Amino acid sequence: MKTKSDGIKKNFLYQSIYELLILFLPLLTSPYIARVLGAEKLGIYSLSYAIAYYFQLFAALGIKYHGSRTIAAVKDDKEKLNEKFNELLFAHIFVSVVSVVLYAFYSFFIVEDNALISQIQVLNIVSTLFDISWFYFGIEKFKVTALTSSLIKIITVVCIFVFVKKPTDLWIYTVIMSVGMVLTQVIMWKYLLQYVSIHIPKIRKSLQHLKPLFILFIPVIALSMFHYMDKIMLGFFSTKVQTGLYENADKIITVPLTVIFSFSTVMLPRMSNLKSNNDVNKTEKYMKLSFQYMEWLALGMSFGLFSVADKFSCIFWGEEFAPCGELIKILAFSLPFSTYASIIRTQYLMPNHKDKAYTTIMVIGAFVNLIANLVLVYRFEAIGVAIGTLISEIVVCLMQIIYTKDKVNHLKYNRMFLPYLLPSAVMTIVVYIIDCFTPTNVLMLIGEIIIGVIVYVLISMLFFLKEKDNLIMEYLKKLLKKKAVD
Repeated sequence: MKTKSDGIKKNFLYQSIYELLILFLPLLTSPYIARVLGAEKLGIYSLSYAIAYYFQLFAALGIKYHGSRTIAAVKDDKEKLNEKFNELLFAHIFVSVVSVVLYAFYSFFIVEDNALISQIQVLNIVSTLFDISWFYFGIEKFKVTALTSSLIKIITVVCIFVFVKKPTDLWIYTVIMSVGMVLTQVIMWKYLLQYVSIHIPKIRKSLQHLKPLFILFIPVIALSMFHYMDKIMLGFFSTKVQTGLYENADKIITVPLTVIFSFSTVMLPRMSNLKSNNDVNKTEKYMKLSFQYMEWLALGMSFGLFSVADKFSCIFWGEEFAPCGELIKILAFSLPFSTYASIIRTQYLMPNHKDKAYTTIMVIGAFVNLIANLVLVYRFEAIGVAIGTLISEIVVCLMQIIYTKDKVNHLKYNRMFLPYLLPSAVMTIVVYIIDCFTPTNVLMLIGEIIIGVIVYVLISMLFFLKEKDNLIMEYLKKLLKKKAVD
């Protein structure tokens, strides 16, 4: 009996909504929190969360990738689906409990400065214990995780505005954020029994999953160094203020990354299922569409963020956070490389079980990131860390291209999206000219963003029409047909 999946477009929409809510709602509170708590308190939270996050990663191990990939391969067989789910679940619970205990010991007996904030963060590791999103990803039911989590995220935002009023409310802010994480994961269990039944699996079979989980844990840790080790290093080798500045800049860059990674999360189980069924034609089709449209999107977001970074930082967070503009500009150029690497990772390396190659590449990238940060952080502080992140993203992308050069036609895919550098450059120039002659206020910022989007889309459309892009031509035919009927 097959478990019916939702379509890729719907899943991408649902997962984007879910991921963006996780990101956007806290981002919505960002200007308020920046002004109420200030850069130093924000830096304290950022450092404590970054440390707790590593315990979360250990609690999750590689379950997100190995779990969804394994479930996707057997989702058409009800009996095997039950068997694999319970094996994975109990392996996940075992590792998560160990992580919770270790972090509890660290936060209660080792941490001295801001110990209460660190202790509250234990709830984030507990939330990972209840995380079964990997199962829904595997059966391609992204709607469940998206819609059921939305309410919790909205409640979290409301609570922040209601209860966080002054710098000493940092602990309240931490409680709200952490409890929200727990509830988001617990609510996922509501629908679970519609698809599987829970039973104790054979211990030996459950433990067999530990090896691939640990293998995929290594690149997850390496990947996290691009986003969390940066803040830890700033916290220890620079100031809490610099950490707070980088925290806000990173939040903005995470917005487009969330869209990109949402697409990759959706495509991993689909490509894993196609691989198990040896469907070469559809595999090639999805790879082509992914490189073309996701890189088009990444280039637009990259140049767009670069164009409005300075004005956005001052308006959104206040003058204290004006240096965030330079950080956003540097980090923005990592987006096309992150996107390209993400497509290779989730649509070729992981579906084809090239875990060792993926792990090696990510470890080297993390090492490059670490060395670059150590060299640059003392002299350039947050800017040095941003440069280190950009360098490491480029290195990871290039290494994945080199490894897959005989299996993936990179020349063909590059030819598909490189022409969109032109509309990206034109958009940047137009926005820059407008910025030079307009005041710094919310209306002007919104105007620049709208004009930038229009310029990028219109010029890009000329390329799509010139190349007679299938999706665009199909959409135009439907539009003309609809108008003719009307």
